[in-house]
Amino acid sequence: MLRTGLSCLFSVVLSLSAVAAEGDPKQKVEAVASEYAASFNRQDGAGIAALFATGGIHVNPAGPRSDIAEFYQGAFKAGFDHEEITVDQAWPLGSDMALAIGNYRLTGKNQSGAPMETAGVWTATYVTEGGKLKIRLISAMPKPTPQK
Repeated sequence: MLRTGLSCLFSVVLSLSAVAAEGDPKQKVEAVASEYAASFNRQDGAGIAALFATGGIHVNPAGPRSDIAEFYQGAFKAGFDHEEITVDQAWPLGSDMALAIGNYRLTGKNQSGAPMETAGVWTATYVTEGGKLKIRLISAMPKPTPQK
């Protein structure tokens, strides 16, 4: 029993050492978030979709979606054209996965030219695919509109 426990502990330490050797998970997630925002600001739904792992899922209040490029084309058509993303925290999960949490803010103008804005919190699970960190699952939840 002790041998099994020590073996598990040793495996965890090796996994954490591998992630540490490969770099700070927050910096890696920030690089993905930066490319995500840049693709959004270019209105490039395919560019955003390329940041997702095979079978990646985007979850929002309307439910889960796997048609990432189409989902963002709808946001662009609605008038959103700018996104800001912050990464508040990121944690390694072994040597090839990570979790992260942050905030987002979307702005644009609707069809009549009136300003639009929405902001919220996102969480994501990342996996390494093809040698790159990719989004496997992202959840985005808007912050409630303040009551006046």
